[in-house]
Formats: sequence, C-alpha cells, structure tokens
Amino acid sequence: MIRSRLSKQRLAALFLLGCIWFNYPVLSIFDRSASIFGIPVLYAWLMGAWLTLIVLMAWVTEGAKD
Repeated sequence: MIRSRLSKQRLAALFLLGCIWFNYPVLSIFDRSASIFGIPVLYAWLMGAWLTLIVLMAWVTEGAKD
C-alpha cells in the first residue's frame, strides 16, 4: 500500500518534470543554430528528454512490483 502510494507520487513528480522540460522557457534555451552530430540541439534535447522520462517511468513502475 505504501509502496503503491510512493510510486504514484514519483510518477506525478515525473509528469511535472516533463511539463517543465517541454515548456517554452526551457525549450528556448536549446533553440540554437548549433548541432550535435548533425542533429539540431533542440531536436537532440527533445529526444533525450523524452527518452529520459520514459526510462525513469519504467524504472518507477518496474520497481513498484517488488
């Protein structure tokens, strides 16, 4: 019961983190004409942040099954 509540709180925190990461002020930081390995910085940030959120959500939900 307590473990379930903790995982729900962690998922809610990850949701808020995602809202912050994909909002205008943070995205404007990465809106540059530079590139990383030929990929624009903004696209690299979007894909990296998205992947990080998915991995963190999987980690929280898989840990909740213990």
